Amino acid sequence: MKPLFVLLITSLIALFVFRALGNGYDFPRAARVGMAVMLMFTALGHVLYTEGMAMMIPAQIPYKKELVYFTGLVEVLGAIGLLFPQYRTLTAWLLILFFLLMVPANIKAAVEGLNYQTGTFDGPGLRYLWFRVPLQALFIGWVYLSAIRFA
Repeated sequence: MKPLFVLLITSLIALFVFRALGNGYDFPRAARVGMAVMLMFTALGHVLYTEGMAMMIPAQIPYKKELVYFTGLVEVLGAIGLLFPQYRTLTAWLLILFFLLMVPANIKAAVEGLNYQTGTFDGPGLRYLWFRVPLQALFIGWVYLSAIRFA
């Protein structure tokens, strides 16, 4: 839920800042700034909750902690790439792929009742999917519309 609030609030702030600076209401640009801030916010979780996030990765995949750090780095690079016009489209497509690849980890966490912040199995369980899967779809649509379709 926190990433959604970060995304929406920072996008709105950016929208009004751009308007105040005389650039009009630049919705796609504000949306990209909001996504960039949200990605930086979620990347922080990869450092703060490494153990719990590593538990989200299927057992057959090795180097779980390293993968958690790598995906955090992907989010940082994605945040930066969205802000530079020459990298925006490629970054957007890679982020869409990234968001799709994260769905299985979210499903695993929900099925197992994992609380990635504490690394315990007292999380919200399957009801988490009713929020998380549509949220991933929102992120995909947000990136597509703001960085590809209306950029």
